[in-house]
Parts: sequence; structure tokens; C-alpha cells
Amino acid sequence: MNDFKGIVGSADALLTDVAHSATESLVNARSAVEDTMSEARSKLLYARRRVSGQVRQTADATDHYVRAHPWEVLAGAAVVGFVAGFLLNRR
Repeated sequence: MNDFKGIVGSADALLTDVAHSATESLVNARSAVEDTMSEARSKLLYARRRVSGQVRQTADATDHYVRAHPWEVLAGAAVVGFVAGFLLNRR
């Protein structure tokens, strides 16, 4: 994700530099970069919405399970805590 943001930042800087040039080939290059940036932004927005929806569904399913089986979840958490404490105490 950080690499993508770095690429977007570099492309924006390139667009600023290209904006000061008046040659037709650079104008065409600027247009191509703008199109690519627009496409990348729309894909990133789509991915963000998709991941947000999946996270929301997972959180809802977890909430329903915990509300339906509170003692089982509590017992599982206690076992995990005991095992983690045992393993950390061995060091």
C-alpha cells in the first residue's frame, strides 16, 4: 500500500513537472499519465470498498457467534490465554 502511495506521489510530481512544458509529446505523455493515475485511483477505491464490505461481514458474523455462544468463546479465550502464558513463562 505504501509503495502504491509512493508511486502516486511520484506520478503527481511528474505531472507537475510536465505541466510546465509546452511540447506536444510531453502534453500527450501528461495525458497518458493522468489517465493511468485516474484508473489506479478508481481501482484502489474499488478494492477499498470491497475489503471494507468483507471486514464488515466478518465482524457481523463474529458478533452473532459470540452472542449465540458466549461461554464457548470465553472458554476458548481462557485456553488461548493459558497456552500463551505457559509458552511465554517457559522462556
